[in-house]
Amino acid sequence: MKNLFIPFENIGKKPRLLIAVGWVALVFGIWFLSSMGDRHLFPSPQQVLQGFTELYNEGLVVHIGSSLLLCFSAIAIAIVISLVISYLSTVPILKPVAITISKLRYLPLTGITFYLAILISDARSMQIWVLVVFMSTYLTTSLLSMLNAIPQEEFDHARSLGCSRWEVLWEVVVKGRIDYVIDVIRQNLAIVWMMLVTVESILVAAGGLGFLIKNSDKFMNHGRIIALQIVILAVGLFIDFILNYLRKAFFRYSKI
Repeated sequence: MKNLFIPFENIGKKPRLLIAVGWVALVFGIWFLSSMGDRHLFPSPQQVLQGFTELYNEGLVVHIGSSLLLCFSAIAIAIVISLVISYLSTVPILKPVAITISKLRYLPLTGITFYLAILISDARSMQIWVLVVFMSTYLTTSLLSMLNAIPQEEFDHARSLGCSRWEVLWEVVVKGRIDYVIDVIRQNLAIVWMMLVTVESILVAAGGLGFLIKNSDKFMNHGRIIALQIVILAVGLFIDFILNYLRKAFFRYSKI
């Protein structure tokens, strides 16, 4: 038991499971106690369950599908843009372009949506491109870090085998780091998922989880808000699990 309080101590699966169960029980215990009485900060479990029921009756599954379609559309475009820019950053004349896009991640959302609204008239396309811009800046930053972390020995080894410069780029960077790219996408996916509520408020008619949260917040229905937060968290964790599983299944040699 005392080993659980020692730094860097290795513990087995059973103690890890007990620790996880203990923390979950503690969180639920605090939630029950803090939601008792007439005045409380968080909605009670009964209010959250009622929120789940109301949301399901209002077509929660359809709204989840709308949000997933929006996210996957933006992610697909952002991945293509970021990969092309990052791989071509190995060409000296194009490297400043990749570095500049990476620095754009410090731009505020308001400024970006203002210029996108001038260029794009369709609201759904506007939602997608706002997510594309945000994910591309963060994804490019992570991919550039991945490229910089490739040991020089791998490039030298490919060159010693007679590979040309473009073949080195293909074999070492593109083919040799696909598993790392999947892990980088998995990590940056949370950014798109986090921006969902803000972006979906641009076009209310398209629905989605963000629209439901905005609508619930307008009527001060905290039970529904917490229920939606749980849904968003669960869907995000499920996508994260699927990507991690696919990476391990297809790239068993991966050391990540």
